[in-house]
Parts: sequence; structure tokens; C-alpha cells
Amino acid sequence: MQNIGVIGAGQMGAGIAQVSAQAGYHVLLSDVSLERAAAGKAGIAKQLDRLVSKEKITADARDAALAGIEPVESVAAMGGCALVIEAATEREEIKRKIFADVGQVLGADAVLASNTSSIPITRLAQAAPDAARFVGVHFFNPVPVMGLIELIRGLATSDATVATVEAYAQQLGKKVVRANDAPGFIVNRVLMPMINEACFALGEGVATMTDIDLACQLGLNHPMGPLTLADFIGLDTCLEITRVLFEGTGDPKFRPAPVLVKYVEAGWFGRKSGRGFYDYSGAEPVPTR
Repeated sequence: MQNIGVIGAGQMGAGIAQVSAQAGYHVLLSDVSLERAAAGKAGIAKQLDRLVSKEKITADARDAALAGIEPVESVAAMGGCALVIEAATEREEIKRKIFADVGQVLGADAVLASNTSSIPITRLAQAAPDAARFVGVHFFNPVPVMGLIELIRGLATSDATVATVEAYAQQLGKKVVRANDAPGFIVNRVLMPMINEACFALGEGVATMTDIDLACQLGLNHPMGPLTLADFIGLDTCLEITRVLFEGTGDPKFRPAPVLVKYVEAGWFGRKSGRGFYDYSGAEPVPTR
């Protein structure tokens, strides 16, 4: 397996492309346009430059990784890839359209994987060309830093498909945990209710935004508070995952907090939009309420 396809050149897709190229794979990187794919590669170049400046990697290693990333205009170029990873936004209809498109060129033995963080793999596999060669590979943000991949097997996923992904993860130096195909899998099943409950606490006036974050950061020994983390993940993504948990289980404990819904309706998605629970327009983040 030498050629990897990555669909989506945003934060997650770019991270997956970067670590794959650093592991020696040739990566075809696509997005809605060639310009977006090229912008994704330019962002990767900046990340690698930072690693060089910090003496984490050599300039030669940076150049080799960049040479291994090829922006392409569409998924039509991925017919020769042994593994194609979809890393688009967490919207099921978008992912299904991607699977239908790539299915027209996917090789007879190639594996198609989704980087979904919550959507059931068995359901997504309905849109894949072969459910036996379809699997969930949930990376974590930032991909170059986080050492985990959740591997989610659908009802029809074959042993050979699982073995292919595990070998790929090993080449990347990542640890793999296997999750059953249940809403939220492992990490988000545990994490999103915490973030959502922090949103309830904020909306109900239990404490200020900064005190909620500081209490959880120091009291739970977390690297950042849940509202700061939500901004980092993206409030729209947090809401989508919470809705998947709620709809998939029918359990009212997963109902989205009104304040989270309101912020997303306002277009305040967090760091990626410049404003979420905190305003990032200045030198230091400032609470928005």
C-alpha cells in the first residue's frame, strides 16, 4: 500500500494527509476544488515549517513529506489508491455523496474509510460500493499530535479491511482502539455529554464561562476546559455529534443544550470562525458572555 487518498483538505483531512506523507505514503489530497486542495497543502507546509523551526524534524524530512502530497482536482484521480479516507464535514448527506462519487473509481481491493466522529458506520456503508471494504477510522484533532485512532467496524466490514487499516495505523505510529458501531463510539460517547453539560451549566447560570472552564481544567486535571475545547473542536461539530447521540439512542440525557444550539445558529463556531464561546479577534481569547 503506497498510495493513499484523502478527501477533504480542511483541518482533519490536512492532518491525515500530513501524517500519512510523513510515514512515507504518497497522498492524493482532494477537496471541492483544486484550489482548496492546494490551500490544504499550503497549510501543511506551514505546520511542517514550524516543526523544522522547533527542531522536531529536519528540513529534508519536511521536503520529503511535502513532495509526497499531491493536490488533485477530484476523487476521479484516486482509482489507484489502496486506501481512501473521507474527512469531510460531519454531515451524512455530504459523506454519502462522496462515497457514491469515489465508488465509481475505487479499485476492486481498495478500502474506503470514513473519518466520521459519530455517524453509524453500518448506515454509511449503504452508500459505499462494497460494505465489506468500508470501515470507520476516527482520527483526533490535531492529527499530528494525537496518538489515537478509533477503528469502527460496520456489520459487514471484513477482517481483511480491519487488518489493512490496523497496518496503516501502525505505520503512522498511532494506537488503535476498536469500537462497536454505536452512536458516538467511545471517545465522543463520553466527551460530548461533558461538553454539553458544561453548556447547560453556562446557560442556567451555574457559573461564568471562565469559571466553568477553570474548574474542569484544574479540578479534573484536563489540559483545557470543556468550553475552550468545544471552540477548538468546532461548536457546529459538537452539535452534530450531540444530535447523533440523541437521535441514535433516544435518551434525553443527550439532548443538545439550548445555548449550544443558539451559538451555532449565530454562526459562532469557535476558533475556525473567530468567535464561539470565546472571541479570538484579539491577542487573548475573551468570553462572549
